[in-house]
Parts: sequence; C-alpha cells; structure tokens
Amino acid sequence: MTTHIQRAAVLGSGVMGSGIAAHLANLGINVLLLDLPAKELTDEEKAKGLTLDHPQVRNRQAVTSKQKLFKQKPAPLASKENAQRIEVGNLEDDLHKLGEVDWIIEVVVENLDVKKQLFEKVEKHTKPGTIVSSNTSGISVNAMVEGRSDSFKKHFLGTHFFNPPRYLHLLEIIPTEDTDPNVLASVKAFAEDMLGKGVVEAKDTPNFIGNRIGTYGLLVSVEQMEQHGLTISEVDSITGPLIGRPKSATFRTLDVVGLDTFMHVAKNVYDQVDGEEKEVFDPPAFMKEITEKGWIGAKVGQGFYMKKGKGKDKQILELDPETLEYREGSKLKSPSVEMAKQAKGKAAKLQTLTYADDKAGQFTWGTLKKSLIYSAEKMSEIANDVVAIDNAMKWGFGWELGPFEVWDAIGVKKSVEKMEAEGETVPAWVKEMLSSGHDSFYTKDGKFYQNGEYVALPKSEKDIDVSVLIKNESNVIKKNAGAVLTDLGDGIAGLTFTSPNNSIGLDVIQMMDTAIKEVEENYDGLVISNKGKNFCVGANLMMMLMEAQDFAFDELDLVIRKFQQMTSNIRYSKKPVVTAPFQMALGGGAEICMPSASIQASSETYMGLVEVGVGLIPGGGGNKELYLRSIENVPKGTDLQPIANKVFETIAMAKVGTSAQESKENGFLADRDDIVANYRQVTWSAKRKAMELAEKGYRPPVKQPVRVVGETGYATMRLGAEGLKLSGQISDHDFKIAEKLAFVIAGGRVPKNSEVDEQYLLDLEREAFLSLIAEPKTQMRMQHMLKTGKPLRN
Repeated sequence: MTTHIQRAAVLGSGVMGSGIAAHLANLGINVLLLDLPAKELTDEEKAKGLTLDHPQVRNRQAVTSKQKLFKQKPAPLASKENAQRIEVGNLEDDLHKLGEVDWIIEVVVENLDVKKQLFEKVEKHTKPGTIVSSNTSGISVNAMVEGRSDSFKKHFLGTHFFNPPRYLHLLEIIPTEDTDPNVLASVKAFAEDMLGKGVVEAKDTPNFIGNRIGTYGLLVSVEQMEQHGLTISEVDSITGPLIGRPKSATFRTLDVVGLDTFMHVAKNVYDQVDGEEKEVFDPPAFMKEITEKGWIGAKVGQGFYMKKGKGKDKQILELDPETLEYREGSKLKSPSVEMAKQAKGKAAKLQTLTYADDKAGQFTWGTLKKSLIYSAEKMSEIANDVVAIDNAMKWGFGWELGPFEVWDAIGVKKSVEKMEAEGETVPAWVKEMLSSGHDSFYTKDGKFYQNGEYVALPKSEKDIDVSVLIKNESNVIKKNAGAVLTDLGDGIAGLTFTSPNNSIGLDVIQMMDTAIKEVEENYDGLVISNKGKNFCVGANLMMMLMEAQDFAFDELDLVIRKFQQMTSNIRYSKKPVVTAPFQMALGGGAEICMPSASIQASSETYMGLVEVGVGLIPGGGGNKELYLRSIENVPKGTDLQPIANKVFETIAMAKVGTSAQESKENGFLADRDDIVANYRQVTWSAKRKAMELAEKGYRPPVKQPVRVVGETGYATMRLGAEGLKLSGQISDHDFKIAEKLAFVIAGGRVPKNSEVDEQYLLDLEREAFLSLIAEPKTQMRMQHMLKTGKPLRN
C-alpha cells in the first residue's frame, strides 16, 4: 500500500527545510513552505514604506529561503521551473492551510519544547488522516507527541532526510510506540517509489542509526590520529576510497558538513549516554577550540583545511591540531598503503591495510576495530538488523561497504581473535554466531545472520541488480569481454556492459548487434541497463586516439560505421529496446539511449553529447538522433531554423542536463520516456516498459525522409559561431568544429526544407568526425582529456 500524497507542507525554511521542499517539488508534489514571521523591518522594507503586518514582510524568511534555492550548489532544484510548485507563507497566518495538505514535515530548530508547542498548534488545523513527521536528526519522536490525540499519534513518525535531500539516498524512518503499522508501511513505500529514497527503519534512540555510527567512527578516527601521531591529511589519505569511503574521507567531509553541525550531533549523544561511550562522544579540545573560533569549514573558508592564494599560487593548507596553525599537508607514504592500492577488490584492499603492522595499518585496525565492535554492541538497540545499519552507512554516508560487510571482508573469525587478544570485549551475539559455525554476517546466496540463523535479505521486485544477475551463469544467454546478455524473465532480455567505466568499444558494439538479433528471434524485448558509477561515459577515447595517431583512418571509418549501424539497429529493432540510464550517460552513452523505443531515466541522469570537449562532434548518430527527437512532434510547415539552432547550440556547447528533467529540457528525453525517482528501480521500470510495449503489439518506427534547414540554415548557424570567434569567446579550432557541426545539422549544401534520408545525415556526420580526428589540435585535446580529465581549449 502506498500513501497518495499530492500536496505537502514543510514547517521551517532553513537549508534543510527548503531542501526538502525542493526535493518534493522536483517530484511533482505541491509544497507549502512556512517559517516564522519577521519581527523587525529591514532598511529596504522601511524605504518601501512597508510595515510588520505586510505579507511581504511576514513571509520574508520563507521567501528568502525559496530565492536561495536558485543559487545553492549543488542545486536543490532539478529544474528552476520546479520552484513554481513551492508556495510560501508563515507559521502564524497560514496554519489554516495545513487542512489542505496530505503530509506535514516539521523541520524547525532542534528543541523538544519548540517542537511540542508547534505540534499542538498543527493538530488544530489538520484534517483526519494527515501524516505528520519530524525531520529531527536525533530528538526522541515519542517525546514530541506527548499530549497529542491518539489519532495524531497514529499518523506521526520521524522522517530523517539527509542533507542535501535531493542527492543523498538515505531516509531514516522512525516510528513511535503508537504509529499505525499501515501508516509506517505506506510512508515507506511512498518514500521508496515516489521520493526515490533508500528507506531504513530506525529505533527511537539518540541520533538514530546513520549519525550514531558515523559520528562514533569519525571521533574514533580522530582519537587514533592523535594516538598514532598522524596529520589531518595523512588520515584523509587512508580513510577515503582506499577503504571504500568517499573521496572527502574524514576531515574534508567535516569541512563540507560544517564542524558546528557535527559538534551538535555529537553532543546530542553525549548528553544521553554514560560511561566509555560518553567519553568517545566528547570531541577533543582542538575541535572545540576551532569551533569557538568559528573555523567550522567550507562555509566560512577555513576549518581543518584552508585555501591560500589564487590560480597557480593556490595552496590547500591543513590545520596542525597542536598549534592550531595551518601548514602544507602530505599524503601518508606507507608500504601497506601502496600494497592496498595494488590489491584487487574491496576485500583484498581492506585485508591488506587492516592487518599491516606499519603506521597506516595500525591506524586502520584501531579505527575499524572499535567501530565494528560499537556497531555490534548497538545493533539491537538502534536497528532491527545488521542490514539496516549497513544500508544506512552506504546510502547516507557513501560507504561502499557497511560495518558488517566490512567485518565479513576482513574475516570475522580472524578479526575477533585479534580483538580478544588485545583485550577487547566482543559482543556476545557475534561470538555465539562464530561458535555455532557461522563465520560471516552475510552469505553468498543472499541471506544475513539474525537471531541464530540465516534469513533471506529483504528484497523488492523493483530492485533488480544486474551485477548479481550476470554472475549467475544460468541467467547468461551470451557474453563477450565487453557485455553480457542475460534473461530478465517474463520474455525480456537484458544487456549489461562490463567494459571499464561501461565505455563502448568494438566488443560492446558486437554484443549489442548480437543481442538485438537474439531478442528479435526469441524474446519480447530488450533492456539495456548497466551497473557502476555511471551508465556510460561514451566511446573508448584511448582506442580512437591510438588509431588516429597511427593514421589508421580506414579502421576508424569502419568502427564509426559499425557504431552508426548499431544505433540504427536499436531504433529499427523489431522488438522494443528500452534503455535505463543513471548518473552520466554522455557521448556514446546518450547515442545508445536516444534511438531506443523508450528511455527510463533515473531522476539524476546527466545526459549530453560532449564530444566537442575533445575536439570532435558526435559520430555514432547523436547529431541525427537529437535533431529527430527535436522535430518528431513538430507540425508540417513549421520553421525548423529555431529548432536546428537549439540542437546546434546544445551539441556545440556540450550541454549536459544536471538532472533527467534538465536533460528533457535539452531535448534528450521525449514524451515517450519516463523519469524514475529511485535509481535502484530503473531496470525494473525499463523491463516493465518493454513488456508493456510488447503487449501492445510494438512496431518499430517507419523510416521517413528528414526535413532539414539546408544551406541557408547552415549559414545562419555558422554566422553565430563566427560572432563568438570574432569576440574572442572561442578559438579558431573551436570555430572549425562548429562549422562542421552546423553543416551536419543543416543537412549539408541542399536547399532549405529539403528532405533527406537518415543514412545521408549519418554519412555527413561520419565524414566530419573523421576529418576532425585527423586534426593535430583535436588529438592534443583528446590526449589532454585522457591525462587530466579536463578539456583543453587550444
């Protein structure tokens, strides 16, 4: 059962409150954003002759917060247009409007008395059955509703979004003793399906799951840093990707979050626990001192790190915890660090580092040891199972492995023996697990340890993990070095790239063609769905550069022809081909998606044709496909020049939508495509779409002539580029690329409104691509991108 929510109210318009409002608006929910009325006039308001009773003044806090949404980075709004769904007001004049909403989210100051007083007012204005929740990061949700009616309590719970709400996947849901189980279940389903969240049910304890475990682990890292004499940057060089954590590691993360926020979270636990646990949650003196100085991180320009100078003279200095002065930092050089970097796989890297006897190994072991024991000690107190804790840390903190997954990776039996040899007390339930012959928290066949036995992991049919499917040989239909074709069930096959970064090479092209033939003969549809950091970042740039430098242009011509034929095969497949992109779908990744029968894009899909960044234009049909998508619903007789101009500009400026919604505004997604809120559901959504198309008797599009703007249109686009060159905004080589792109989009030297076939446009595209890749300046751009990851403007 899923709750039906069309309109919500957010009470409190600070960074978190306005961010939640923006996230809801991004997903099509109308939001009422309320905050306290202003108590004093600004000079500007006085100059306008306004009084404290004027609505503009009384709503100022919410109005200002809404305006800030347009300037914040990362952007809370998936599209600026979504702000229209946010109505502003104040907590005195507009409480009566709460009777019109389905869900009320409180995000005011973290003070129990303030929250209780607000809920007393809220209850007077809500309609029966309205869901009310608090976005508290650690205050007891049971205490908040003391004195409220039974009906209010049944529909009340904690919903702890993580900041920024649009981007962080985790949502902790905390039921009270009185929360109706049906309400809990429906809010969970709504959060997963409609808000795109990874939901973890937490118990009503200080800081719940994520912040409880995360704060403890961070403070233990600081403790171990002092014990082993490491510097701040040395700790960050260990506690990032090397152990499966984000690049921001420990102290850079604190600078981003804000030390003031972290200290508040730590104090919340400190005030409510006793003994040794209380001591850990008491941050060291240097952290308290820099907080008092206001050195709280990125938002004030200094924290554990500080930038000094500009341009070539820019330095990033680190704090010396002893002197509180800033100095140059350096990564820790240690044998175990170098060995861990060379090790293959997460488990091997962790084992190498954890059991090493040098400084890095001792630090890592000391930190992990305490964090793992703490997670086990608190498991039954804060969560229902180990899965909830692991998911909270992965979805909320960006860990690749949760605490119990890490424990499995380093070996539970081996690590427990070492812990006990060092005098540590391992929780009894972990020792009981080992003594009963169970040596891991998870099994390879999808079970986890709970109450003396292994039980099946909770699994939604909507969470299809293609990486798991391709490991099971019984699911595999065909495969090669670059891709695997699997049986997704229900008559649908799935193609998954296995190449580095899901890049496109000849092996992927070959398997794509094989997959379409196989599906046309034996299946109802095909889903293209990958696993990894990004869906696909395009063609294999290194391979193309090497061919060009070897003057192997015949081979390149053949590759481009095969790529173009592949995308044409996708478009004209007799069975529906549905793509499921997420994160980046760039260059060739976009070229694979656009010709498909439907795109089921994750809401955070960044799609774009970015080839000009390496001195090229799209060569696999991207120019043609973006143009076709842009004109497919245009009435006959429409002037196509503005459309051609927009397509030209989108490709020439390498525009990338920073959300699926922006990608749609840029023309990459059409009405036949869908945006999926939860990235874990894109494969399921694509499979369902393929089944739906097949059931309706899918027929591929009929090849039709394409109307183009011709020579006059080419001249118009070229003139715009020439203006940019004359004003110094683009280089001569940029202009050369733009000329060739304009020629392709325009359809070459044909009269305006001529009708040409698709193959003609593909030939123009291929010729332009090959001429550009032969240019020394383009090859320099390609080389620079491969070396630095950044575009070169030459």
